[in-house]
Amino acid sequence: MFTGIIEELGTVTAVEPRGDSVALTIRGPLVVADARHGDSIATSGVCLTVVEQTPDTFTAFVMKQTLDMSAHGALRVGDPVNLERAASVGDRLGGHIVQGHVDGTAQVLETGDGDGWRRVRFSLPPELSPLVVDKGSVALDGVSLTVSAVSPETTAPADAWFEVSLIPETLAATTLGDRVAGDRVNVETDVLARHVRRMLRLDAAAAQTVQEAR
Repeated sequence: MFTGIIEELGTVTAVEPRGDSVALTIRGPLVVADARHGDSIATSGVCLTVVEQTPDTFTAFVMKQTLDMSAHGALRVGDPVNLERAASVGDRLGGHIVQGHVDGTAQVLETGDGDGWRRVRFSLPPELSPLVVDKGSVALDGVSLTVSAVSPETTAPADAWFEVSLIPETLAATTLGDRVAGDRVNVETDVLARHVRRMLRLDAAAAQTVQEAR
C-alpha cells in the first residue's frame, strides 16, 4: 500500500527483455537504503517487487500484463521514474490510498501555466470515466493528486477528459513537471470508486435476473 507521496526521482539503468517480460533496473539510493528482497516499491505508480539490489539500485521483473496495462513498456535507459516505498503502519497518510495497481494510461492533451502552478489536461478512457470525479483522488505515475475538473457528462466518450493542477513542489519533485502534450502516464483510480462500480454492476445484474424470472 502506498500514499502517492513521491520520495525520490529514480533513473532507469537497465531494461532487459525476458521473453514477454522485462527485468527493469532502477537507480534510487533512498528507496533501496532499507529495501529487502521481496519488498514492494512503486515505480511511476506501478507496484514492483525487489528481486535484486545493490547499494543504490534495485531490479524487478515487469510481467506482460503490467506492460500491457501501463506505460512501462516504453521505458528506456535514462528515463526518470517516480519512486515510493510501501507505507509503514503508523505513518501519516499524506496522499490517499494507492495500491500500485494501475487501471490503464492517459495521454496529456494540453498544459497551461498559472502563477507558479500548471494545469494539465488528460484524455479519459471510456472505461475509466465513471471512476474519475471532480475533486476526487487519482494517482498519475504514482503521484497522489486531486482532480480539478472533468469533462461534462454530455461529452462524447472518445472526447472525455480530466484535469489536475500541479503545485511547484509536484512540478519539481516528480516526473509530471516534464510531461508535454502526447506523453502517456499511468492511471490508478480511487479504490473506493472501483468498489462502488462493482456493487452497482452486481445490483444491476441481480435486478435483470429478477426481471427475466418474472
